[in-house]
Amino acid sequence: MRRGRLSLAGQAFVWQLVVLALMIGTGTVLAVLDTRRDHDAATELQVRDVALTVARAPSTLAAVNSPYPSGLLQPTTERIRADTGMDFIVVMATDRTRYTHTNPDLIGQPFIGSIDEALAGRTFTETFTGTLGPSIRAVSPVFDSGEVVALVSAGVTRDKIGAQVASQIPVILGVSAGGLALAALSSFLISRRLRRQTHGLAPDELRALYEHHDAVLHSVHEGLVVFGAGPGPAEVVNDQARTLLDLPEGPVRRTDLPVSMQQMSWGVVRDETHVTTDRILLVNQDVVSWEGKAIGTVLTIRDQTELRAVLGELDSVRSFAESLRSQAHEAANRLHTVVTMVELGRPEEAVAFATAELQLSQVLIDRLLADVGDAALAALLLGKVDQAAERGVTLAISEDTALDSADPLSAHEAVTLVGNLVDNAIDAAAGTVEKRVEVAVHHRDGDLLVRVADSGPGMSAQMFVRAAERGYTTKSDHAGLGLALVHRLVDRHGGAITTTAAPHSAVIVTIPLRETP
Repeated sequence: MRRGRLSLAGQAFVWQLVVLALMIGTGTVLAVLDTRRDHDAATELQVRDVALTVARAPSTLAAVNSPYPSGLLQPTTERIRADTGMDFIVVMATDRTRYTHTNPDLIGQPFIGSIDEALAGRTFTETFTGTLGPSIRAVSPVFDSGEVVALVSAGVTRDKIGAQVASQIPVILGVSAGGLALAALSSFLISRRLRRQTHGLAPDELRALYEHHDAVLHSVHEGLVVFGAGPGPAEVVNDQARTLLDLPEGPVRRTDLPVSMQQMSWGVVRDETHVTTDRILLVNQDVVSWEGKAIGTVLTIRDQTELRAVLGELDSVRSFAESLRSQAHEAANRLHTVVTMVELGRPEEAVAFATAELQLSQVLIDRLLADVGDAALAALLLGKVDQAAERGVTLAISEDTALDSADPLSAHEAVTLVGNLVDNAIDAAAGTVEKRVEVAVHHRDGDLLVRVADSGPGMSAQMFVRAAERGYTTKSDHAGLGLALVHRLVDRHGGAITTTAAPHSAVIVTIPLRETP
């Protein structure tokens, strides 16, 4: 556990609590102020109504005009005060002399406060500090034949209003506390979810992780594609992966990957070879887990196109070397035979034996060098003849094989195309009785035509389609890349590849020549 460091979720939780506490505290204060304002407004309406009601009562006018106003008005106003919750109801003469008061000792003394508007015939309210302290009061005139003959003032002290507001504060605080508790719980649940999503990392750790992540993605020379556990688009696709897989900008789904990679399992994959139109790729896949739960897969992709090309050339060199070794061994045997025949006094037979095989080989060499203008392709065919012979297979070059160059293929592409087809044909023919392969390479009607037939059983249409996929093979000791490479090469040049099963199994490739600009 990290000490002195709050995770991003923890910091978010603390800051949310602080902000929520400030907001709810501010709201509570505003609610108290609003309650007090509402009470003030309600009190103003109440004291106004009471003052108007008393001032307009006929009994009030009658008492004012009587010889003893105080004796008639004091009991009545006190009863009304008690019934309405007023703190005082004062009836006074126009010269401010009080006829009534809550405190009987103040009867007869002058009223303290403004009365000018009431003397002018208007009812008004004000906040004033009188004998009972600060209060909200209303003053209303008493009319007699249109003349103001007395005034009525009714009021409620601020202390009483404050007590009413204070009685509601516990409710406001309770609601605020409940809101704070609910907000804290919500914040806690959000922080838990955020902690799971950020794996409990602190902000500086997340920043460092992002910076390193971004730097690594742009600097590594391997393609990297990261998929989540769901069916959605990839969460990470670096620049090299887009280049190697020829992916467009924007979200990448598994359906955007090459067909062979779409069919990969979701489990661990080690050093699996995949073929695209232009590249041979080595793919690894690992499952990413967190707390025992699989959260996605990581694909790493390496370009092995150049390495495979070098390995292919190395295989050709090894094949040639093995052929030379075999021929040297065979030549030594023949030389011993010739020497022995000479020693036995049979020189004519020795000469005939020595030149028979040489003539056949020389005829084939002379023919290929004359008819096949591409030296690499001619050398490949000569090497494959010896390679097939070692496996007991007869490799024949058809009579119509003739071409000045391998156009539109490069020498390397021509070797890849013909070499893979011939290798597959030799493998297929080796297990048959006839054990024969025939190769034809020539230009026809402006196209490059390559036909490789063998005595094998051939492939069905379904098998041939599957052979275009990476890794498909009918042989247990092969990686299944040969036909896949051929298909990609043919597609790249806009050509066509077909297969026949009768009268012999054959693969036919047709590649159109480039148009002359």
